[in-house]
Amino acid sequence: MAERLSLSLTLSPSTPAPTTMAALSSTASSRILPSATAASRARLSFSSSLKCLRSSPLVSNLFLNQKRSPMVRVSERGLSSTASPKCAAAADPDQLKSAREDIKKLLDSSFCHPILVRLGWHDAGTYNKNIQEWPQRGGANGSLRFEIELKHAANAGLVNALKLLQPIKEKYSGVTYADLFQLASATAVEEAGGPKIPMKYGRVDVTGPEQCPEEGRLPDAGPPSPADHLRNVFYRMGLNDKEIVALSGAHTLGRSRPERSGWGKPETKYTKEGPGAPGGQSWTVKWLKFDNSYFKDIKERRDEDLLVLPTDAVIFEDPSFKVFAEKYAEDQEAFFKDYAEAHAKLSDLGAKFEPPEGIVINDGPSEPAPEKFVAAKYSSGKD
Repeated sequence: MAERLSLSLTLSPSTPAPTTMAALSSTASSRILPSATAASRARLSFSSSLKCLRSSPLVSNLFLNQKRSPMVRVSERGLSSTASPKCAAAADPDQLKSAREDIKKLLDSSFCHPILVRLGWHDAGTYNKNIQEWPQRGGANGSLRFEIELKHAANAGLVNALKLLQPIKEKYSGVTYADLFQLASATAVEEAGGPKIPMKYGRVDVTGPEQCPEEGRLPDAGPPSPADHLRNVFYRMGLNDKEIVALSGAHTLGRSRPERSGWGKPETKYTKEGPGAPGGQSWTVKWLKFDNSYFKDIKERRDEDLLVLPTDAVIFEDPSFKVFAEKYAEDQEAFFKDYAEAHAKLSDLGAKFEPPEGIVINDGPSEPAPEKFVAAKYSSGKD
């Protein structure tokens, strides 16, 4: 499920479907192989990913045929180019704005909204509030660019998202990977019709694969006790029941592909013609539109062509989750407000900011972010 974005669903193709989950995962490795074998495996992984990208003419035209772009390669040191600049420690507001415009163009041409949301979530979703030290605590620190973390089962397919963003990273050396991942994620939600996310920037990158978190911090899709599992994972990050349900609503975007995750149908009437590479099973009919239809469809369960995972169904089964799920099914404006706040909170988890208060970018002059943000009033309302 290359387009899958939710943290609450991490599907693993290496595990039987009843016990898997992860947003589009691949087999994982907890250690980098420090030998020539590792390098050859990295080249093999890169070759396989190119084959995957070539299956989509949109992505192929976007990435593979950009002759002027630097050659991109995956190695033990992460995704890089032949002339990769060092990551800046502090954000460059003008470059962030320009990068955002380039991301919008990328979204318009490749329909990659779901996988970019997922990339940002998975970089941030390793956070552990019980660990104080940075970067050991995990979170939004750019560690997902390294091969060792890309190999985690929950992160299958995310190398494709990095390759789509790498030309933008090369163009704007004043934007860190940590900021780029979160900028792409928030922009994807907004460009799909979702709420404006009250983001701040200035995240510092980790510098090497030895700083990546261990595997196992992201959620599963089909655990024996879905409600307990979701709470164990998201409470560890400092999130609550309302935020769990609000973030689940982002599954209004994307598809699950059984050949990658073990979940969903090979294709449905909603996915067989794309856009992008055809196939997979979506949670909603209009799976590139961000709205509250996920909650409506999960509640009604009238369409066998729409996906419902155990971690989806539980939001209408658990008494505490159900309060918020029912509310969001009826009130899109309330969903947008709570989602925007939860997304912004998730994107800040574990991050180290320079300057410490972060930087806000908007259509006017850039300015430091307040120490405590308050969600804006959103113009998007009910359909």
